[in-house]
Amino acid sequence: MVDLHNYTCSYEGLLLPVMSEYTWSTGVRIFLYLLGMLWCFLGTSIVADSFMCGIEKITSKTKKIRIPNIEKKEDRVLEVKVWNDTVANLSLMAFGTSAPEILMSVIELVGNKLEAGELGPGTIVGSAAFNLLVITGICIICIPEGEIRKISSIPVYITCVCFSMFAYIWMVVVLKLITPGVVDSWESVVTFCMFPILLVTAFGIDKGCWCKKNNKTSSELEIGIEFSKIDADDESEATVDIIHMAKELSRNHKDLTEDEATVLLTKQLQEHQHHNAGWYRVHAVRGLTGGHRLLPKINTALKQLYDKINRQKEIEQHLNENIDVSTVDLSESGTRAVIEFTASSVAVLENEGKVRVGIRRYGKVDIPVTVLVETIDGTAEAGSDYKPLKEEITFAINERLREIYIEIIDDDEWEPDEIFFVKLSMPIEHKDAVVGKMAINQITIINDDEPGKLEFSKPSYIIRESNECAQIFVNRVNGADGLVTVRWRTKDLTALHNKDYIGGEGTLTFEHGETSKTINLKILETNIHDGRHGEKVLERDHSFQMELFSPSTGSSIGKISKAIVTLVNDTEFDGLVSRIANQTKKNLDGLRLDTTSWKEQFNEAMNVNGGDVENATFIDYVLHFISFFWKVLFAFIPPPSIAGGYLTFIGSLILIGLMTALISDMASIFGCLVGLEKTVVAITFVALGTSMPDTFASKVAAINEKTADSSIGNINGSNAVNVFLGLGLPWMIASIYWEVKGEKFKVPTDTLVFSVILYASCAILAILLLLIRRKLAVFGYAELGGPKRAKFASGLFLVILWFFYVIMSSLQAYKVIEVDI
Repeated sequence: MVDLHNYTCSYEGLLLPVMSEYTWSTGVRIFLYLLGMLWCFLGTSIVADSFMCGIEKITSKTKKIRIPNIEKKEDRVLEVKVWNDTVANLSLMAFGTSAPEILMSVIELVGNKLEAGELGPGTIVGSAAFNLLVITGICIICIPEGEIRKISSIPVYITCVCFSMFAYIWMVVVLKLITPGVVDSWESVVTFCMFPILLVTAFGIDKGCWCKKNNKTSSELEIGIEFSKIDADDESEATVDIIHMAKELSRNHKDLTEDEATVLLTKQLQEHQHHNAGWYRVHAVRGLTGGHRLLPKINTALKQLYDKINRQKEIEQHLNENIDVSTVDLSESGTRAVIEFTASSVAVLENEGKVRVGIRRYGKVDIPVTVLVETIDGTAEAGSDYKPLKEEITFAINERLREIYIEIIDDDEWEPDEIFFVKLSMPIEHKDAVVGKMAINQITIINDDEPGKLEFSKPSYIIRESNECAQIFVNRVNGADGLVTVRWRTKDLTALHNKDYIGGEGTLTFEHGETSKTINLKILETNIHDGRHGEKVLERDHSFQMELFSPSTGSSIGKISKAIVTLVNDTEFDGLVSRIANQTKKNLDGLRLDTTSWKEQFNEAMNVNGGDVENATFIDYVLHFISFFWKVLFAFIPPPSIAGGYLTFIGSLILIGLMTALISDMASIFGCLVGLEKTVVAITFVALGTSMPDTFASKVAAINEKTADSSIGNINGSNAVNVFLGLGLPWMIASIYWEVKGEKFKVPTDTLVFSVILYASCAILAILLLLIRRKLAVFGYAELGGPKRAKFASGLFLVILWFFYVIMSSLQAYKVIEVDI
């Protein structure tokens, strides 16, 4: 008789196979188990999403305290966080990202009847190697060119590095030195107890117990939001930002609808807000599954406008900012050299042949300083309108002023006025020198071959009625030769002359070389009128027209010969801004991590992009289809709004355990079918599958955040937690169990110890590289980013280290290389 339940690799799993696979071909089984393992990795990522949301809800809990206010009669009411941020990141947050690896180790031990396995420990070490080497390498490379990211919380980071290195060295000490091949109960208890010791140590360092802390009061460090009846009218910083940006969009981009302005504001605010590593992990998972995005997606047209606005703001930050050096001392009382342009803009006639640009130095002048000067195309193009420049300018000792000349290409063809930019930057970061605020200079090339055309600067203006004067700009374009004049006049539409504004006619005169003039019109405040029944009625917006005509001989009227001036009632304008701001705040609420009800949870689970169908791509639909089963299944987990997130935490943890059991079985059977050792499967397939969401999360965090804390700062802490909990907990359970029975808990050591020693060696090299990058100018004095060649070399070095670790560990697992440890 043929035993249908006893066939190749049929006893490798704890839960699988659920049916007889005797008649299945080996190739089919390999394909199905690989596919199933990848699908379960996706499911684990989705349930980990809920798990992280529960953790976020728990750690964001606040309480209100009352503090007596001597100056005011009423007490100040302060809202403070219950959880310390450092403790939260190292406990629940680190546990959240490491939960699959930890539970896999525990489940494998239970499935092996409390005998040590290879898959769980191998996954913990393999995942640590991938996180520290590959993810760090990716984060170094992905930083935009010319930018850097530094670790800001150095004491806590050093603490995590020390504990992480100790964790893996401790594994070697336990398995090879103290009791070779055996783990005693006291050793497992020490391993497990290192987790709370790590928390206490990091908390103490964060509070300045063992190192110098910056001089801030405890209330300044802990207070989150202040509530006071006296200050009830003060808006939060976020609200102020929203209103300010809404006003700016309303004035400068009048063709935008309210919905479009709201989407742009939401994206900009969400991208520039600080988020922790858990937030980025959830965002990455939802991006991989076609789920509800935490960063809003916008269509192509709005994306182009969004990028354009950001570029304009970056340039305007340098061009239009009136900096008072006495109030913003970049030289730090003369201890640093500050290099900047002498002016933020320069105009030059095309026939002059070249333009002079001044560069000055102030502050520290007793050292030589080199600065890079390069041109950037605007509407003027290098090669056809000007000769490009990219060279290093060196200020000698005590030299304060330098001049550069950029050649302008003159031609006989008529063309409109054009602009390009000159940018200053430091070729390498210099501790004693910095680029000043005027780091970009706008150069306007004025075409002088013709008298020019006269036109309004834009076809419509929106003026608030509270303004006493409306300034209407008339530009002279496509030439500036000679003296020209143009007539202007107003025409009533819904706004009336002498009632709503003072209009009429006039003449503008442009001298030779002048390119801009202003028409000033007085605005009369008439914002209310009598209604049908004598009541006071708020007046709607009204407008009048302006027209240019009768240009002098030689000049002509340009494309914008007429402009509409709309007088907007202040209340109406503020209403528009208020609607945009309120909708933006609602959108931001909709992008939060947690859900408020099961209904909302199922709605997000069953709809692509969480219901944002308009911005869904084909890939989003494919990913949503693949992950639909898992999304709906895990939507049954209680939402974080119930019981403060604790039910979400517990429910998700149980399901992560179930998913981990399935992955463990599939990995074991897959490895058996293809002839791979469990250790090799653990450090490759399983480690990559569990670490993939963290890879995407760290990459996005590295690009969006101003520091490296959210991208690589938590890696060492997570790796340490993996050992203290992922090995400490199962070791403690098994060692106590076997000691009660009078036996020893035996652990296979050869492959595991070799893998740990190899990882520790690679980890030391990686950490030394990060230290060197922070100290040397060639790397930009930062852990991430910096000069292009240096950052690619650093990232490639770390990735090569990971491949070296995988190859050497695999060769040792197959006994190709013999190492006597």
